[in-house]
Amino acid sequence: MNIHVLSLFPDMFSGVFGSSILKKAQDKGAVTLQVTDIREFAYDKHRQVDDYPYGGSAGMVLKPEPMFEAVEKIAAGRQPRVVLLCPQGERYTQQKAEEFAREEELILLCGHYEGYDERIREYLVTDEISIGDYVLTGGEIGAMTIVDSVVRLLPGVLGQEASHVNDSFSTGLLEHPHYTRPADFRGMKVPDILLSGHHANIEKWREQQSLKRTYERRPDLLENYPLTDEQRAYLATLKK
Repeated sequence: MNIHVLSLFPDMFSGVFGSSILKKAQDKGAVTLQVTDIREFAYDKHRQVDDYPYGGSAGMVLKPEPMFEAVEKIAAGRQPRVVLLCPQGERYTQQKAEEFAREEELILLCGHYEGYDERIREYLVTDEISIGDYVLTGGEIGAMTIVDSVVRLLPGVLGQEASHVNDSFSTGLLEHPHYTRPADFRGMKVPDILLSGHHANIEKWREQQSLKRTYERRPDLLENYPLTDEQRAYLATLKK
């Protein structure tokens, strides 16, 4: 997979892209990560990429020319997904990460200042994404979030291929609790069921714990979740 990031502050990505799973993914050849300075595509000697908004307003707006030039050069006639990081965009979810992970190429646009020239939204991008209902100083942190969430889903990136299958939100529910050694830490004990060796009972316990945690912390996720009769009965006992 090829992921390109367009940013006014490319140095922000060096630590994140050069560490941990993202570095290992690149070393394995699962992904190439490239960060390009938007100013490289500015026309004037001052490398200006923003200007005052027509009609008057506070702040500066990113100009269309550098963004269009950059995307067109990177795409080189191909048609990759072009993702605009924007607080007005679609709320980012695990399902969107899984959708992006099926692409061969992504281009992520990071903005700053007051916003983007509207023609960038209308004629250049395929997706507008927000990582939450708050405003950051720029799109870089959002782009890092998307890259991390997508790359870990690529084949061969995680140590075990099934590591992400039961992640929170991947199944539609929050993930069940995890425990490791020691079995008894300061009197806080691992549930007996996990030490039983009975895999069917363990899976049932994990499923119930996942339902319980979702019901307690994110009940909104259950509104459209396809519950079985057994799961409905278990939730009914929780509600009582």
